[in-house]
Amino acid sequence: MEGMVDIQIHEAACRGCRMCLDICPTDVFAFDEGRGMATVQAAEDCIACLSCAYLCPSNAISHHQFHAVKNFYRDISFCRRMERFL
Repeated sequence: MEGMVDIQIHEAACRGCRMCLDICPTDVFAFDEGRGMATVQAAEDCIACLSCAYLCPSNAISHHQFHAVKNFYRDISFCRRMERFL
């Protein structure tokens, strides 16, 4: 669908920690109990804040087809400093 953010969860990388479910402000993700991993259930609701991708400890989430707005996205250098606490 045009204008919709394309979100991919790399199945081999997902650890099933559910952090993306906790951080997403628009409930884009669901958890598949049978497979033990997160799934994208409502990509149309994604606002491309990228919080899930920055928080994911295994870098399993990627976004494509989004319009980058400066200052809206997380400060990468700050996130890298905080990684040790996650």
